[in-house]
Amino acid sequence: AFVCTGAYVAGSRDFGMELLVGPQVNGESVYYSYLIVPASSPAAGLADLQGKTFAFTDPMSMTGYFYPSFLVHELGHDTRSFFARTFFTYSHDKAISAVASGIADGAAVDSLVYDAAVAQNPELARQTRIVHQSPPFGIPPVVVNPATRPQIKAELQRLLLDLANTPEGREVLKPIGFERFVTLQDSDYDSVRQVMSTIPTDYNILEASR
Repeated sequence: AFVCTGAYVAGSRDFGMELLVGPQVNGESVYYSYLIVPASSPAAGLADLQGKTFAFTDPMSMTGYFYPSFLVHELGHDTRSFFARTFFTYSHDKAISAVASGIADGAAVDSLVYDAAVAQNPELARQTRIVHQSPPFGIPPVVVNPATRPQIKAELQRLLLDLANTPEGREVLKPIGFERFVTLQDSDYDSVRQVMSTIPTDYNILEASR
């Protein structure tokens, strides 16, 4: 499966989900959380969104849920009292659209998705504005069940790592914006664990049920 970083950290903790490979984009295997607001918004950062409507992407999303919740925590609040209203879009694209259309006063989204979206639709860049960029986090990985046979795991890994070495493989990677797949280390996700550890374990469940 190709999962978000929050899902990998949770799966690794809960049942031993294992890393297989991760994509490389612009020479790196990291990504960021972008805090975005409508282009016309006077907001200069998260503190200016207190009492506003905020769009989360998914309860397991690092960039779209855990990181903005961490920022609210750093301000001495929790998201239930800090924002007037929150909702989940279950898609980074939909969160971007919610901000662009003014349905939400702000959202935090995956930098890879946002950069690809504005490249395909430059109007989104005119309708939204990035007011904060997170530190780099380990990129969303491809993972396997811990019970996967070693031979199958090795074959899957080889197939993905070799994609960039053939014209046909590069044609597969190009539409999704990946240069290649590379091997990753579990320690690449320690900063993700640090952020997630600041949020109560049932907090995302409570938010999703609002």
